[in-house]
Amino acid sequence: MKLLLFFAHTWWFKTASKSLPEAPDADREESMENTIVVFFHAEKEDEGKGKSLLDKLAKNIKWLAGKFGTKNVVIHSFNHLSSSKASPGFSEEMIKLTTERLQNAGYTVMCTPFGYFNQFKIHVGGESLAKVFKEL
Repeated sequence: MKLLLFFAHTWWFKTASKSLPEAPDADREESMENTIVVFFHAEKEDEGKGKSLLDKLAKNIKWLAGKFGTKNVVIHSFNHLSSSKASPGFSEEMIKLTTERLQNAGYTVMCTPFGYFNQFKIHVGGESLAKVFKEL
């Protein structure tokens, strides 16, 4: 799994078009301030890692959120960080489980619609930890 994490003063997105024909119809435009934005890419080899991968994913998000004193998180599926790709079902389930875990810990979580290309604007902080790449 590859993660590109940002601390964003502002995040905005709007659905543009489907990347998966079977994705449910969605027409959304939302924003969030003072948030950790997670560009998430599940790889084929992640499919057998189960709970340990989920634990690492949530831990990394919480760690960066703690560095910036925020409980806001955006999770965005971004299959451009590796040539290896997990199945859409696995990726979508990881996003769902991560969202539930973070919400149960008091975080506000926004997920961009799975199976969509989106327009987005991101105002990333200038601090060194405002941009983090992780391989899990």
